[in-house]
Amino acid sequence: MMRLEGKSALITGAARGIGKAFAERYVREGATVAIGDIDMDRAQESAAEIGPAAYAVYLDVTDQNSIEKAVAAVEEKTGGLDILINNAALFDLAPIVEITRDSYDRLFNINVAGTLFTMQAAAKSMIRRGKGGKIINMASQAGRRGEPLVGVYCATKAAVISLTQSAGLNLISHGINVNAIAPGVVDGEHWDGVDALFAKHEGLAPGEKKAAVGKSVPFGRMGTAEDLTGMAVFLASADAEYIVAQTYNVDGGNWMS
Repeated sequence: MMRLEGKSALITGAARGIGKAFAERYVREGATVAIGDIDMDRAQESAAEIGPAAYAVYLDVTDQNSIEKAVAAVEEKTGGLDILINNAALFDLAPIVEITRDSYDRLFNINVAGTLFTMQAAAKSMIRRGKGGKIINMASQAGRRGEPLVGVYCATKAAVISLTQSAGLNLISHGINVNAIAPGVVDGEHWDGVDALFAKHEGLAPGEKKAAVGKSVPFGRMGTAEDLTGMAVFLASADAEYIVAQTYNVDGGNWMS
């Protein structure tokens, strides 16, 4: 049985990585999926790889006009928006005394404001339609605690968890369930950049941080994008109707809360 049969979804930052894995799984579960991304070439390639139930939509989560146009494009193509995954995010790290305002502004603009205002636009669309909906925000284990070199990113993901709680409590009266997923360390092309940043600031050899992080996961390895897709399907399905304002850890046992 396909658990998202006939549903229309928008996934931000879905041209690659975790967002693309969500899109692939959603299509297999019967949904029509908008691949929202600022990289339209890659978004179109990914949509073509996934199949006719996926299509590319230009979406810059730092631009309100772009957000609203993307939601309108989904409405026009499918008749309405049922599911939003706020996946687009940016990572950076530095010791507290080296954090720049530019890095702070970029991370909060994408990770927090992008999540809030895309969620807002999706909620307005769902309320107008009157059929409720599901919104899933991507938090992180980094939002559960501080880390010595990751102050700003941790703060953005803590903000996502808080926004999920407030929006969940506010929007459930419209039949819109807002919840979040907090991944642990997820392998993928982005981790090459993360590893390089840790190597720079901790004096490590390339690949050393990634290997250590993988070994520290109780499950025994880093996560994969596919490891997250089951929770994304569950939270978007009818099985999650009574779940409101929660953030679920999907991290191989890295964090307990």
